[in-house]
Amino acid sequence: MITTLIGKTFLASFNEKYDKTYSAKDFFEQIYFELFFNHSKYMQWITNSPFVQMKKGQKANLLTSEERLEKLHALYDKAENEIADASFAIGYPAADSKEFASTSGMVSDIEIATEEDDIYYSWIGSGLGVGVAGGYNLLINDPEILMTIYDGWKYYRDYLNDPLLDKMRGNQINSWNGQWLTYRLGNNYMPDFKISDLEDEKVIKLTSNVIEINTVYWTNLFFSLSNLYPGKDLVTYVYSFGQTNKTIGFVPFYLKSGARLKDVWRQLYGDPERFNNREFQSLFGLHIKRACELGSVGLQALRPYKLKDHMKKSVGSLFKKESEYINYQTYKTWLVAMLSKNKQEITDYTKIIAELILRYRKGASGTERRNLINQRLFGEKSNKKIFLDALTEMVNDVDGEDLYSLRELKNEIHLMTNEEFGYFNTLLKFDYAFIEKTNN
Repeated sequence: MITTLIGKTFLASFNEKYDKTYSAKDFFEQIYFELFFNHSKYMQWITNSPFVQMKKGQKANLLTSEERLEKLHALYDKAENEIADASFAIGYPAADSKEFASTSGMVSDIEIATEEDDIYYSWIGSGLGVGVAGGYNLLINDPEILMTIYDGWKYYRDYLNDPLLDKMRGNQINSWNGQWLTYRLGNNYMPDFKISDLEDEKVIKLTSNVIEINTVYWTNLFFSLSNLYPGKDLVTYVYSFGQTNKTIGFVPFYLKSGARLKDVWRQLYGDPERFNNREFQSLFGLHIKRACELGSVGLQALRPYKLKDHMKKSVGSLFKKESEYINYQTYKTWLVAMLSKNKQEITDYTKIIAELILRYRKGASGTERRNLINQRLFGEKSNKKIFLDALTEMVNDVDGEDLYSLRELKNEIHLMTNEEFGYFNTLLKFDYAFIEKTNN
């Protein structure tokens, strides 16, 4: 099972880094159990496992040290004497075949031999799952990333044990992993960070009743991972364990797409600080499930989630709200990246053409030119033919540099695929609407 594989990768890296020879059971007993379960607040809640099965009158937060050790030994007994199932081997099938439909994935009636250590590896692997908004977790079989996640475990435990943070929720290790990995690899990380810094970064949320870990947007995590591996592809396992297990499967994450968007932003707008803002980065990206349905997570999946709603809007209905001016920069960054996948240098070509079209509109009174722009260039039914016919008509009314620019544009449009034209037309419409609003 994938949790066992992740646990093996991690422990091999851990033993090498710290010059240890821990077996999976040794690590589980001496480190994992001590961090995750040997406290009044757990870091992880595994349904039906020995750690959550309480005797009459027991409550997890009131267990004594002896009672917690009893539960540890109950796990040992199951691992040694029973066939592995989901109640004590994380990510494995349920014990009752009647429950397979609702609680298990990749179920087979072939009995698969499981080594005792594999069970402890599965716990270790499950504790390295990275939670993202949308109810899914990621498992990433990369030693450096796994060790980085492990480095964050101690902070979550310290917060749970801090009497000044008695309202801190337990059992959020996967959400913590997602936030920690994003913060640790992000541009705002400080080695001497305080909990107030995490609040500023929206890692945690404080209310009068509870302190809890927010679930990170997958795009924030994606951009942070692209800082670590700007040109690398990572294969991630996307899943959700709970009352009903959900498995999306193995999905490639093309981190170079994150680096590409950052590079486009830098060339268009200069200052990288704005792009590094978490709230800005979260404007990119489809829902995690929809992104994975594309088969891989790259530029296509990073499409700003509100862009589709704006693509068919008329010019006059754009930028009615202040928020649309903020979104405009995400739309433009993504559209330029899509249109210039194989180009190193980014030019603000559509802005130049948009300024030309605005000059054309202002070159005559009446509504004829406005109607040509709004209905034929940027209308809801606009396509390559309608667009080119409108350009042909415009050519008759311009001269000088604008005439040569329109002829060049016409040649560019001819060479575009329908998909490229759709992106180009949307970007040009946004630039035109933006320039028109800001120049009035």
